[in-house]
Amino acid sequence: MTGSTDATPERLAALMKQCGNLRQIRHAASSGQSAAVRSGVRAARGAIVATLDGDGQNDPTFLPDLISVIENGGGRIGLAAGQRVGRKDTGFKKMQSRVANGVRNGILRDGTRDTGCGLKAFRRDVFLSLPYFDGLHRFLPALVRREGFEIAYVDVIDRPRRSGVSNYGFFDRLWIGIMDLVGVWWLIRRKRSTPVVTEVKSDD
Repeated sequence: MTGSTDATPERLAALMKQCGNLRQIRHAASSGQSAAVRSGVRAARGAIVATLDGDGQNDPTFLPDLISVIENGGGRIGLAAGQRVGRKDTGFKKMQSRVANGVRNGILRDGTRDTGCGLKAFRRDVFLSLPYFDGLHRFLPALVRREGFEIAYVDVIDRPRRSGVSNYGFFDRLWIGIMDLVGVWWLIRRKRSTPVVTEVKSDD
């Protein structure tokens, strides 16, 4: 999935000639991370989808571990989320994340200390059942729990960013995050148990 303006499309096109199962999905214009993830999941064909960021910080060798957690979860686990150890971000960025994760966890009680890690695996049908909004990817644990599924956590090694720059500043992240947090809190509060439905057959 790409909305980038660098050489990513050309490199993927070259790789597609070598890997017949590689597909490239492209937005006409950059639409943000949540839209990119959603388009990729909708285009996916497998029952389990795995994601990682494209800046090199996420080590893809952890993806099989995340997928295995879902496969061995017996249908109970809807999301396996990476939790970064040895983070390579700046001290200010780490402070931002600690504050944001602390506030989010205090309100949503999702039990997640690191929602910013791009390494995740989840059931495709569960993801597509979630309400869609810009910023969805930051609240996956809380929303998957809302649907009645468990979350599994896997420690992953963080690496230095190899390319690109962060598109999020402190104040825009703070303001948007507060608005999204209120919205997700409301969604969780309004959730009701799904009724058990049976079809009534005719006596004839």
